[in-house]
Amino acid sequence: MTPEAHELYSLSNPLVTPEQLTTTSSQLDGVPADLEQSLRFAGAQLTQAAGILLQLPQEIIAQAIVILYRFYVGAEGGSFKINAVKDVSAASLYLVAKPSFHPQTTRSILNVYAYLSSPASVLGTSPDRFQSCQPDPESYYLSESAYLESRSTLLQTETIILRAIAFTTQVITPHHLALTYLQTLAVLPSPPTSKSKSLAKRTLAHLNTALLSPQLLYLTHQPAGLAVAAIYLAAREVGFKLSREEWWEVFDVEREELGFLVVALSSIEGWVREERGKWEVRGGRCPLTVPELEVELRRSDGTG
Repeated sequence: MTPEAHELYSLSNPLVTPEQLTTTSSQLDGVPADLEQSLRFAGAQLTQAAGILLQLPQEIIAQAIVILYRFYVGAEGGSFKINAVKDVSAASLYLVAKPSFHPQTTRSILNVYAYLSSPASVLGTSPDRFQSCQPDPESYYLSESAYLESRSTLLQTETIILRAIAFTTQVITPHHLALTYLQTLAVLPSPPTSKSKSLAKRTLAHLNTALLSPQLLYLTHQPAGLAVAAIYLAAREVGFKLSREEWWEVFDVEREELGFLVVALSSIEGWVREERGKWEVRGGRCPLTVPELEVELRRSDGTG
């Protein structure tokens, strides 16, 4: 492999096939496609919240979300009916953080997830309701016996994930790449202006939002495409004029891919709003455990 080819390879991720997207283990186990989308979204939210509470860098959180997504795709992947999204989220975060400069102990991971899955958590609770209630610490206290049982589940789930994704743990996130592209385009002067700061901030915000996409953009497109699309959309929003030339081609991104990603990024906010509203109307949250999912499936079938 030439140095140039190796460099390009190091900036790319393994992508999923159309067959892996259309046929998943969860669907084969009877989980409807719309509920599967909700479960993935809940898993991404849970991972993001846990990463913030653990004070992890966004890059590690993003990598963990991608690992979670990889685990649940394809007929040979994990199933929400067998592998609870809460357990897979915790194991993904633990797995990704382990070789980084921010490793987490199993107790730290499990304490955070015990809180986030408890009634005291803000996840799945409207802001008004959360502010009006007093969280009960006993609702998320993890006893020693519960910790040992949860630790066993965490380590076992980590092994299951590694086998399902064939130990493909490399995840290149587009965040640093986007900042490099902005510097290449000479739109990040030193010292930065207020407008260039806004451009960089909006670019990174779009990349973080893309992690919630129901189209699994991080599994279907390379980091370069995501970075370019985020820059393009952010520049349009803040009124920043980039080169009149087709600058995205310099970064090996075609116009068709750019157009698709811009539309996809623009639609995520509305989809997230609808998704949250759907579960608020139901008076609860998306199921995070296998028993909760079974209850939801019976309710959907009219048998629960």
